[in-house]
Order: sequence, then structure tokens, then C-alpha cells
Amino acid sequence: MVDQLPPRRPAKSPLSSSAAVVRLAGIGAVVAVIGAAFYYVNGTFDPQRLQPKSFVNALEHNNGLHPGFRRNHAKGICVVGYFESNGDAQGVSSAQVFHPGRTPVVGRFALPSGNPYAPDSSVPLRSLALRFTQANGQQWRTGMNSMPVFPVGTPQAFYQMLQAGSPEPSTGKPKPTAMPAFFASHPETAAFLQWVKTAKPSASYATERYNAINAFYLVNSAGERQAVRWGVVPLDQDAPGATAPNEADYLQQDLVQRIANGPLKWQFNLTLAEAGDPIEDASKAWPAARKVITAGTLVLTSTQAQNSGECRDINYDPLILPAGIQASADPLLAARSAAYASSYHRRTGEVDQLPQEPRP
Repeated sequence: MVDQLPPRRPAKSPLSSSAAVVRLAGIGAVVAVIGAAFYYVNGTFDPQRLQPKSFVNALEHNNGLHPGFRRNHAKGICVVGYFESNGDAQGVSSAQVFHPGRTPVVGRFALPSGNPYAPDSSVPLRSLALRFTQANGQQWRTGMNSMPVFPVGTPQAFYQMLQAGSPEPSTGKPKPTAMPAFFASHPETAAFLQWVKTAKPSASYATERYNAINAFYLVNSAGERQAVRWGVVPLDQDAPGATAPNEADYLQQDLVQRIANGPLKWQFNLTLAEAGDPIEDASKAWPAARKVITAGTLVLTSTQAQNSGECRDINYDPLILPAGIQASADPLLAARSAAYASSYHRRTGEVDQLPQEPRP
């Protein structure tokens, strides 16, 4: 079930933005904001282990405190639509969402940053979170990003990366040598760094592909498990050479205009792992030749303001799964779930401080 928030009471301050563009020279700033809800741990805390609040505190320190907003992926827009299953995934999963037909979806596009006023060109990353509500009442929630792999494979390493990107009191900026030193001590970041070298801010949410990155298991009616990673591929494409505008808030404006002209669609793919593929390490890619099942089409039909729309009240916890889908032992999954809850608890107590937004 979705936790309920206090009544929506708009605040008085309008949204604003500041200009900045991060490229490869500013790679430390990029990794300091991506996927930043990968935290540790759930349950009873050991003093020697990281706690969810440690990561949330680090995000607030690095990005500033913005009451009522998510501590990461703070700037976004709600979307509503459905998933049209073609039935092709029924052999690998008994989940009702893969039966032929439509499943309602509430989603959220966002900029991976803890600053809700960041310009859209500030990072070359985009995110998409989805909540599927099956006819039997079970839900599937997932968060995806435009990057193909995560920089590191453990919550501990991610916390170290956040610390490397922490601004110094004297300058307000991270220590110049901190992030290079982190990368040098973590060779598993090589795949992500290679992607960052060519990544550019996209011109639209609608033409981006999004990857779940973490692995899960699909379970069929016979109880057989298949490890998978899922993602969506856009059916709409921009003209070759299209570049992102210089406007600070172009992504929302573009999405509203596109969806007003008709539904936006993505092909929903399930990539099947084979023996030897890393299931519990999101920093490692799988070979490109792996079998892919196209399970159906994600169709988005309308937008809503993020501060008053339905997605605002949803915690996109990746461990909320229906029968037929199970979590892998990837440590980032339990970490994300625990810290999402910590961040959600903070922002629900601040909801009356959210600024009022114009309807998309």
C-alpha cells in the first residue's frame, strides 16, 4: 500500500534555477548525484555498519536541504498511463502484470540530483520510476536510470563516493583530488566512467532508454527462477544530432508538449542472464548477446505536477514486488529500500513546505 501524506498545502515560494553544466571535467559532481538512494541497511543496525540516515545526511550535505522534496531525484514530473502486456513473458514469470492486457501505471521522470532547482543540463542522466498496480491488488515498483551500469557494487563503496564528492567548508566545492583518488582505488568504476565520457544531456525524457541496473528473478508457474535485468527502449526518436536546449527547465516543457500530441511509448524488455553472469553486482554489464524478451509496451498518456500529482505520495521502493518477481541478493537493493524509507519519512513531515507548481 502507498503511505498517505498530510493534506497538500502549497507554500508561497516559486521554483527557481541556477545555470551550470557538468561535463567530463566535472565527473565528480556527476557521480555525486546519480542513483543516490542506494543506501544501507535494513533492520537492526550494527554500529560498524552504515545506516540509512548516514546516506540521507550525506545527500543533504552535498546537495543542500530542500524541505518536502526527495533527497535525490528531487526535480521531476508525474506521469500516468498503462503497461500493455503481449503475454510473451508468461513462460518466465507468473506475475499478473505479464498476462495479456493492460496494467495501470503511475510514474515519475526525474533529474538525478538532490537539488530541485538544478538546471536540466547539469547532469547527463535521467531517471524513470514506475508503479504497476495489478488487478489482484499487488504492486510492482521499479526505478530505472539512463546509465547502463552503476559505478560501484556495494553500499559501502557508494558511501565512500559520496564522501569524496562532499564540499569543503572553505570552498563549497569537493576537494579536487578526492574523486580521482576514489576512482583509482575502485577499478570496478571503469565501465561507468567509460560511459560518462560519451554521455550527453538528452534533449527529452521521451527519447531516452532507461535501465533497472540491478538484477531480479522472474519465477514461473512451475517455480523455476530466471535472473533478469529489465529496461525500456523509446519508440520515439529525435532527429540525428538533436541537442539539449540551454533552458533550465526544458525537460518538463518538452514532455508536456509531446504527451499533449499523443501517448508516449517504450518497448519493455527483459534481458535474461546466463550462467556466470554477475547477478549481485550492478557495476558489471552483461554480454550484449543475451536473450531479450519484449514483454509489452509502456504507454504514458498524461502528466501531473510532481508536488501535487499522484507520484508525490509514492515511495518507489524496488523491493515492492508481486508474486512472480523476486529480488536478487544484490546488496544495493536492500540498501535502496531502507534509505528510501528514511528519506520518505523526512519529506512527508515537510510536505506543507513544498512550493506550489503550475499544472503541466
